[in-house]
Amino acid sequence: MGRIPRDYLINRIVTLFLTILIAATIIWIIPRLSPVDPAEIALGRMAAGAGAVANSEEILAQLRANMGIDQPLIVQYLKYLGGALVFDFGLSTAAFPTPVSTLILNALPWTLGLMILSLIITFFIGNLLGALMVWDRSPKLVRVAIPAAMVFTSIPPILSGLLLMWIFAAKLQWFPLTGAYSIFVEPGWNWAFVQSVLHHGFLPALSIVIVTFGFWALGMRGLMITVQGEDYVKLAEAKGLRPRYILYRYMIRNAILPQITAFALKVGLLIAGQVLVERIFAYNGMGKLLYDAILNQDFPVIQGVSYVIILMTAISVFLVDLLYPFIDPRIRHEAA
Repeated sequence: MGRIPRDYLINRIVTLFLTILIAATIIWIIPRLSPVDPAEIALGRMAAGAGAVANSEEILAQLRANMGIDQPLIVQYLKYLGGALVFDFGLSTAAFPTPVSTLILNALPWTLGLMILSLIITFFIGNLLGALMVWDRSPKLVRVAIPAAMVFTSIPPILSGLLLMWIFAAKLQWFPLTGAYSIFVEPGWNWAFVQSVLHHGFLPALSIVIVTFGFWALGMRGLMITVQGEDYVKLAEAKGLRPRYILYRYMIRNAILPQITAFALKVGLLIAGQVLVERIFAYNGMGKLLYDAILNQDFPVIQGVSYVIILMTAISVFLVDLLYPFIDPRIRHEAA
């Protein structure tokens, strides 16, 4: 397991850059295919809040100038790319004149916390259950209970969220219905706030966990079947090694690599899947921000959130690719 060759690293960085560039370009093009004028949307909201707006034509022209949509498309595109490099996506039309970056920075920590917690839990639980489904020393009850529990994976996250909300929040009142933390605690690095965040985030995380762990379990089950009959597993059994040691060291470790790749790819998919979950729990993350932006036709926010999701996914895949040799010493990076 040596160092990563320079040519290989450069090739992967170029691939990462091109992936982000192409995705950012598509994000920029799609809203411009719509006949909707974001400046007119902002002006309409101003009129809705203040009645008739005097000098509407001048205000409309100023709004277009502030949003940069009064310039040629090539200039808009180059400015968009320059802004994306420093995470400047312009101003929100729904919360005008709030910068999109401010809205994203306020929502991103909540989404990251919910995503990391639910993704790690589902990854470890799902892979462990998938391995136990194949392991010949697993109790019979485990082999029957795990497939039965996978019926929950066919439920959409929004329905699981509503069900958990009805049972544990409305009926039992063990958890709050909505919100990211209690209004009676002061946000900050203190135990009361952390406890409130964990209490409020439990149901949203659980609603994601119970419908996604089956993905990992079924994937791991298939991979474990392929390694179960390998020669190195038979040799380990012939040596008299402990069954649990063989399960972890020889079977799970050799089957886990494709799952780690899927782990990186799941980052963007999980954020997209959290949209409705965050909405029904009024959880102030990027999912709720994206949902509200779509309802309000807030194209700058849609572009900004989509760009951040793609960036997080691309960087996750890039890092996992570089870490492969540290996960499995049999893998070597070859210079391009």
